[in-house]
Amino acid sequence: MRILGLDPGLTHTGWGLIGFQSGRLTWVADGAISTKADMPLPERLTIIYRGLAALLAEWTPDEAAVEHTYVNKNPAAALKLGQARGVALLAPAMAGLPVAEYQAMEVKRAVVGTGHAAKEQVQDMVKRLLPGAKISRADSADALAIAICHAHHRGTRAALARLATA
Repeated sequence: MRILGLDPGLTHTGWGLIGFQSGRLTWVADGAISTKADMPLPERLTIIYRGLAALLAEWTPDEAAVEHTYVNKNPAAALKLGQARGVALLAPAMAGLPVAEYQAMEVKRAVVGTGHAAKEQVQDMVKRLLPGAKISRADSADALAIAICHAHHRGTRAALARLATA
């Protein structure tokens, strides 16, 4: 199974693709879809959507997970980030994939063991959990962490479902 993690951002939307088979995680690919700050918002959102659509067509993941972000210092920035996040939710859903959402603290807890971990700790654990990963940038490391979180939660949900039907 392939899981696509997405870290939405208007300037850089990080993505990370992992394999998850029999409880084992493997790195497949990662990167970012970038836009320029001086471009009109609709054009930036179009670039993100087309980039994600091409990524989905090329790598054919089975499921996707998106970070649920909160920004409350600057309302205008929060609104723009929300629009990029909407595109990150829409693209895999339009491709027919199940899409899960995770809070940042939930991702950190699943990868590092504490919800208050620093970005550097998350990146270090992603490298440890995905040996051989050639992480291209911080945004893609975050996206890989989101995919790892989904793999862990997915396994737990599947085990609970089996217990419920037994």
